[in-house]
Amino acid sequence: MRQSIVRSLALLSFLAAGTAGAAIVQHEEHGAHASDGLAKAIAAPSRTPANLARDQYRHPAETLAFFGVKPSNTVVEIWPGDGWYTEILAPYVASGGGTLYTVASGRGLGGVNRLKEANPAVYGAIKTADFPAMGAEASRVPDGTADAVLTFRNVHNWQMGNSPFAPEAFKQMFAMLKSGGTLGIVEHRLPESADDALEKSSGYTKVSTVRRLAEEAGFKFVGASEVNANAKDTANHPNGVWSLPPTFRGGDADREKYTAIGESDRMTLKFVKP
Repeated sequence: MRQSIVRSLALLSFLAAGTAGAAIVQHEEHGAHASDGLAKAIAAPSRTPANLARDQYRHPAETLAFFGVKPSNTVVEIWPGDGWYTEILAPYVASGGGTLYTVASGRGLGGVNRLKEANPAVYGAIKTADFPAMGAEASRVPDGTADAVLTFRNVHNWQMGNSPFAPEAFKQMFAMLKSGGTLGIVEHRLPESADDALEKSSGYTKVSTVRRLAEEAGFKFVGASEVNANAKDTANHPNGVWSLPPTFRGGDADREKYTAIGESDRMTLKFVKP
């Protein structure tokens, strides 16, 4: 009950921050059901045990159902990291004859390449490209070919550092998508009342910031799910979001406290390319 109240208050705050008129979707754990193909992909024996342990925080079935990802789709996963979602998306898309791109820059595809080398039967068909794709030599996802572009806990990286490129990132994601295609974003959520400067250092980002970046690029906001919300997370930690699992940047200091909190409070936002 207490968590439901907190989530309701969070949504009211979200509306007060300038989201009036937008579609808000309360998509709780019991409110979305994975298709048989998605359920099989999530339960695939090819998934790493350590990644399976994170399902309790990341809710892949509900998240991908909310985004409306189909196995026949051309799906682009932006900055896949070590491949947590790739382990699910690859067999899921393959089951329906779809196509999966994983896109990153520099060493950002190292995790996916390791998956491909270790298990080509499951991951060998994954296509790769550069992101952001800068310059004539860059490998790109062809414009207007993707049904869904997904990015998980990455937007904060595009705003940090001395050369933020978030507007360009959203512009390129917009270009990849077909008309009517979906942009799905999961991101660590900074309260709207917090200092904007924290977006440059904490790993958390405001919903209003993500919406602004997406809408400036041409996207239309469809809805928000609270499936990845965590009312225990205050978004105020000495090492930012990296204080929490699975990073535990503070080492053993307050480790039990952060373990009890779990992974971060996250927004889950759906946009469409008109």
